[in-house]
Amino acid sequence: MALVQTVTDAGVTTLTLDSPANRNALSTPLMGELLDALAEALTDTSVRAVVLSHTGPVFCSGADLKETAAARENGRVPAEMIADVLAALWEFPKPVVARVAGPARAGGLGLIAAADIAVCVREATFAFSEVRLGVIPAVISATVLPRLSSRAAAELYLTGDVFDGVRAAEIGLVTAAVPAEELDGKVRGYCDSLVLGGPLALAGTKQLLRPTAIRGELAELSSRSAGYFHSAEGREGVAAFRAKRPAAWVPGAPTAQG
Repeated sequence: MALVQTVTDAGVTTLTLDSPANRNALSTPLMGELLDALAEALTDTSVRAVVLSHTGPVFCSGADLKETAAARENGRVPAEMIADVLAALWEFPKPVVARVAGPARAGGLGLIAAADIAVCVREATFAFSEVRLGVIPAVISATVLPRLSSRAAAELYLTGDVFDGVRAAEIGLVTAAVPAEELDGKVRGYCDSLVLGGPLALAGTKQLLRPTAIRGELAELSSRSAGYFHSAEGREGVAAFRAKRPAAWVPGAPTAQG
């Protein structure tokens, strides 16, 4: 069964993350399908814009931690492949709109930031939860940090605290936060405007907005991220999260297990 559903209508291709059983976590199979779908939309001249959406109540929970925990020392953790996805979205010459009807965490925020326009419901929640797992938000920083003020980034990166859609709009992570009943209309309105632009002009305008090459930065950040995921602290953090217990470094928590 496909993990990314594709529907094209009136020049707009909607790519829907369809793995609700694991909260649309960024597993290797899902990211592979997303990259394939983007490549197909890129070469289809009838596609003028792309919407990134989701099934289920959660937009994206970040890297697949079950797959991460199974990775051995020399295995490639899913967080490393996120770099490929973010690069594809960031460099995509056609406008990308993120439709966010529910929570997003960690790597999911990287997807949202990589989109040109992002619309969320006000009730959606977000968190840069990496530090609470003993890892760092390295890879997603390539797309997230250009969006946020430095003060907001410091607060939210370091605390890992949850914030809502209204705050996400205030700090620039999303373009707009709307009531749930207005989400699809808002996304459709943006798409209706986008398809009025010339394809070459839109691609050229995106180059003006994103003049900096990103793949070299992502390669370095991916290597840094992998180091933390493979570290003893990262392994403990992931294990604690999956076991729904405090990590060993939390004051008063039991000693790390394994």
